[in-house]
Amino acid sequence: MFLTLLCIQAVVQVPVVSEATPAPPQNLHVDKWLLTWTPATEERDVTYTVQYLSFDNIVWKDVPGCSQTSFHSCNVTITRDESEDGCVMLRVQAERHGLTSEPVKFCSRYGDSCSPEVRLVARPGSLTVNLSRNHSIVWENADHVKHKVYYGKEGESLQKYEYGTSSVTILKLEEGQRYCTKVQYILYDKPVGLKSCTQCEVIPVSRHKPKQTYVIVTVVAVIFVAFLISWIGYVLIFRHQRIKHWLQPPCEIPQHFLMPFPGHQICSYTSSIREEHCDIISPIE
Repeated sequence: MFLTLLCIQAVVQVPVVSEATPAPPQNLHVDKWLLTWTPATEERDVTYTVQYLSFDNIVWKDVPGCSQTSFHSCNVTITRDESEDGCVMLRVQAERHGLTSEPVKFCSRYGDSCSPEVRLVARPGSLTVNLSRNHSIVWENADHVKHKVYYGKEGESLQKYEYGTSSVTILKLEEGQRYCTKVQYILYDKPVGLKSCTQCEVIPVSRHKPKQTYVIVTVVAVIFVAFLISWIGYVLIFRHQRIKHWLQPPCEIPQHFLMPFPGHQICSYTSSIREEHCDIISPIE
């Protein structure tokens, strides 16, 4: 009986195990209000659902006419009326037999009223993201609109970000490495519209590095010499007595000074009578 139950369970689980989650669509492209994508595999039983999210909402909604469709394109003009400023975020996911892939968000390669126009300028150690404010969303909302610039090395998830208005300069980047960015409008601290598609640039290597190294070494050497001269001057002015004491040789009486002169007796003593006999030493001219 137990063996029979195991066989039945194995038969039931085989279709479930063999069923894999469909791969998400690729090569997403936005041309004004027409979305296009390509399937990740050649499977025919895969459908796609396009969803949008307006600025004043927190729930993704299906785009009418683009839910569980077998086509690889979708016209989302109708979504303009769903948002006050006409800007929405868009994504698409693949579906097969009740299983869905991870949703993939669309990006805009060209700046428009809902997507930032981005231009990158790479310099040694930094990357400047030039942003245009010549869009209707900026005109209508003025300083309430900011740009959120995501950045990171190529191949990494772009998790780091900075805020800016007209341009953002990212500093302390590794020279010779390729860095990527993508930008999105932020209105009242909430994302709005499509992100710009990822753009990448190689950070050039500085040609003046040897010169900079020479300058640094020279400055350090000058500072060291100046410090050394100052220290020597201080010692000579304020510590000269101690230096003189250190350099003075030890004072010792020569041994021959203690020896008596030949033929003369400076002082003599007897056991009974103490007498002093002294010779007068006169200078020799």
